[in-house]
Amino acid sequence: MQFKNPEILYALFLLLIPIFIHLFQLRRFKKIPFTNVDFLKKVSIQTRKSSRLKKWLTLLLRLLALASIIIAFAQPFLAANNVISKNQEVVIYLDNSFSMQAKGKNGVILKQLLQQLYDAPITTQNISWFTNTQTKRNTSLQDFKSQLLNTDFTYKQLPLKQVYLKAKQLFTGDTSAVKKLILLSDFQIQDGVPSDLENITVYVVQEKPEQFQNLSIDTLYIKEQSPENIELTAQISAQQKTDEIVGISVLNDSKLIAKSSVSFSEKTSQKINFEIENSESISGVLTLTDPTITYDNTLFFTIDTAQKINILAINQGQSNYLQRIFTPDEFNFTQQDFTSLDYSLINQQDFIILNEIETPTVPLQNALVSFTKNGGTLLIIPSINSDLQRYNALFSSLNLPLFEEKINQERKISKINFSHPIYKDVFENQVTNFQYPTVHAFYRITKATTPLLQYEDQSPFIFTNNNLFVATAAFDKTNTNFKNSPLIVPTLYNIAKNSLAIPQLYYKIGVQNTIAVPTSLNQDQVLTIKDSLSSFIPKQKIKRTHVLITTTDQPEKAGNYGIYKNQEQIKQVSYNYSRTESTMRYHDVSQWENVKPFNSVNELFTEISNTNTMTNLWRWFVLAALLFLVLEMAVLKFFKQ
Repeated sequence: MQFKNPEILYALFLLLIPIFIHLFQLRRFKKIPFTNVDFLKKVSIQTRKSSRLKKWLTLLLRLLALASIIIAFAQPFLAANNVISKNQEVVIYLDNSFSMQAKGKNGVILKQLLQQLYDAPITTQNISWFTNTQTKRNTSLQDFKSQLLNTDFTYKQLPLKQVYLKAKQLFTGDTSAVKKLILLSDFQIQDGVPSDLENITVYVVQEKPEQFQNLSIDTLYIKEQSPENIELTAQISAQQKTDEIVGISVLNDSKLIAKSSVSFSEKTSQKINFEIENSESISGVLTLTDPTITYDNTLFFTIDTAQKINILAINQGQSNYLQRIFTPDEFNFTQQDFTSLDYSLINQQDFIILNEIETPTVPLQNALVSFTKNGGTLLIIPSINSDLQRYNALFSSLNLPLFEEKINQERKISKINFSHPIYKDVFENQVTNFQYPTVHAFYRITKATTPLLQYEDQSPFIFTNNNLFVATAAFDKTNTNFKNSPLIVPTLYNIAKNSLAIPQLYYKIGVQNTIAVPTSLNQDQVLTIKDSLSSFIPKQKIKRTHVLITTTDQPEKAGNYGIYKNQEQIKQVSYNYSRTESTMRYHDVSQWENVKPFNSVNELFTEISNTNTMTNLWRWFVLAALLFLVLEMAVLKFFKQ
């Protein structure tokens, strides 16, 4: 029992006064002789005993009545210890990620939780709350309920660790305050089980969907492409096997260009192929119908006109093999003799090949350094009779390992770095019985670096450092048969292809994307990404022949967008949400330690309200005082002496 006014209890010391008065009576008795002494002695003894008992009962009842009145004025109450605290803090996390689109017992899970929150018996006047996209600190109850109605779905989903970290930031540093964290989510499995929060009580309400079935478009890619047709492959998945046949459509803008269907009666993951005409450009949409979770039913993609890559070969060696690799349908291939080089062409290229130059000059060195600093890709193929001093001066400027000496020993090129992006999708399996080429002489380098191809002794034949590629041996047919090897085509072709960021069918919102836009900008010009409803200016870096655009959290909505310079659209691009929330797997919060699970928001806040309630007892003490006074009057009236 606690007291609102405990200082009034000091008045209980006043109860000593009637006790002292009773114990030390000041009245003096006179002795009067009387004849019938025996009889009077008996009467006197009986009367004195009953009188003393009556006085003690009267004193006790008066003391109890007075004590009850004093205690009543002190206002006693019953409550839990945390209710007595002067300050209570409540933080609410509301999960508004796409997985909350699933339907629960009473409709869409998020809408269901929003309605429950709106109707909940919340007694806290100020609430701090946050979702995956917004944070509100110390919001009044009225503003909190009005803001709830504006909560919408988002592609962002905070892991539980980040939820706990963000909640901690919303609580104050008051160690005496009672802190309560309320988590409202479906608790889809994304990461591990949350850890304990020190001095914070965690309440959870988990709302799961009624049906654990969801169809989703996971990915889309180009399987094959010819000048006439493009074959697209879509990966479609279901949570469970079903006999239902689902229709899938491909649209170019609003025009239907392909259609198919899929059944998941045997497997929960299917690949569907579409063949479409290879037109100039496609602003595409792939759709299926599934009412469970709708964000993953649509996938936007763009097939833009292919951009040719500008390649310059600076030759002092044979170059016929380069013409056969870099064909006119994909590349703008230019070659010039080293002795009559037009230096103005260098800054117009995406990829430059220094083809077996014996002595790189200082002007060429300076031009190549400037070219690579601006993002250009450079391949250096040394000569059989290279001037090591001039090459090492060039390598020092490019921050590359130096050539130490020429080794006149035969070596097999027998190691392929299969994990490097240059060889992505080149080999179906890691080849072990390949007819490897050989070299007769090569240059040893000063330090280890990232190899593409290696000799049998692990030293590199071609190594790379970002956008720089260096061969350690001449490609001349008198020195190596590498030109006749199947390795030369995928190696040089993919180095050239990677010199310009290859346009993707689509990009994911929420991760860093880099897009190469083939245009040039003046000092005051910027590129803008927009659709019919919104626009934004992304981060951009001007290169020689293109502008590199970087996006992360923008745009916020999936769709097909245009990249504009002033009012001219120069490129199309598509964005889609991540598919991580398509998998309907959920935590079992009843197994979590240090949390209190509830079946509904109303049940949770009712429990909190009950624990926050104080039971006032002063009325009972007033009634007790009246009862003692009534008993005192009864004793005085009916107790016979």
